Amino acid sequence: MNYIVLEENLFTIAFVLYIVASLSFFIFLASSKEKLGYMAVSVSLLGFFVHTMAMGARIIESGRLPFSNQYEFANSFTWGIVLCYLIIHFYYRFTAVGAFVMPLAFLMMGYASLLPRHVRPLMPALQSNWLAIHVGTAVVSYGAFAVAAGLSFIYLISFNKKSDKRSLLPDPDACDFLSYRIIAFGYLMLTLVIITGAIWARSAWSRYWGWDPKETWSLITWIIYSVYLHLRYNRGWKGKPAAWFAVIGFVAVIFTFIGVNNLLPGIHSYR
Repeated sequence: MNYIVLEENLFTIAFVLYIVASLSFFIFLASSKEKLGYMAVSVSLLGFFVHTMAMGARIIESGRLPFSNQYEFANSFTWGIVLCYLIIHFYYRFTAVGAFVMPLAFLMMGYASLLPRHVRPLMPALQSNWLAIHVGTAVVSYGAFAVAAGLSFIYLISFNKKSDKRSLLPDPDACDFLSYRIIAFGYLMLTLVIITGAIWARSAWSRYWGWDPKETWSLITWIIYSVYLHLRYNRGWKGKPAAWFAVIGFVAVIFTFIGVNNLLPGIHSYR
């Protein structure tokens, strides 16, 4: 079986399903029909299942986890976003959050679709057991920050706009608190990303830190979320300023991945 062809077909199906899910969430918010919300979640779940199968096909073809280049990480990043959203939805039943998170997923998957998909042998620097830990924690961390940004968008909309549709959105205070908890989890994962990256760099390049653009922007992102958590925990900082800070943090996440790879290439810019 040609697993690369299978992966490409499953990838395309998942991409279409994520687009359909995003549109369904928007229609759900506009129409107030709960059935559309259930449909949007179901399509998201189906897309995630197909997406997982696509990633599985690539793993079988390559014999490794799909973490070695921009396409594979963008694909895994998308998977992490949807996974985090589905966990939050089924635990808290915040259906409307999908309208703010699933578009991020299909946009990231759209970016992945523009990148080369060739399966290549791992370069020497990537032939390490640290690859799975370092990049795996990054996928989970970035996915968590994406969901936190979606919850913060909901808070800002609820705070700034009174609407008949507001009842479809989760309680603003609940979004604010849940965003904080998810950021705390994502921050822990990001800390592990930086620590494991430093240990891996020591064995690969004989130094823990080299101020490579990716390293620098990962540290900047970590500092942004450190300030957020410090102000939240020690100063009781919440509400609108905290929501904007969560959004800014996710912008830094996106720049760390896409912006740095394309504008500030370095030793981490694997294509």
